[in-house]
Amino acid sequence: MGVDVTMKVSGDVATLPSGQQLAVYRVVQEALTNVFKHAGACRAEVTVVRRHGELRVMIANDAPAAPRAEADKGGHGLGGMRERARLYGGTLTAGVRPDGGFTVELLMPAP
Repeated sequence: MGVDVTMKVSGDVATLPSGQQLAVYRVVQEALTNVFKHAGACRAEVTVVRRHGELRVMIANDAPAAPRAEADKGGHGLGGMRERARLYGGTLTAGVRPDGGFTVELLMPAP
């Protein structure tokens, strides 16, 4: 079983600079990889919104974190995502949701 992912996009994201588009893609990719590694089979939602000079990307899943043995090795996923955010003047926050699951949120200026 895998992760059932839905995606919602709002606003004009196609005109973002290509480097920024790639950074967003890589953050989403890494966040979904972490969902698969740490939560296993669950639902995840990716939301991308560009408006008022800001880009907001949220990746959230609905499963409580239950690390698998191979995921316990540690990695650089969240640190790498934060570095990508900083490259474009943004921030990245991540944490456990009160109702279970995990959320990664990326905020960047959108020229």
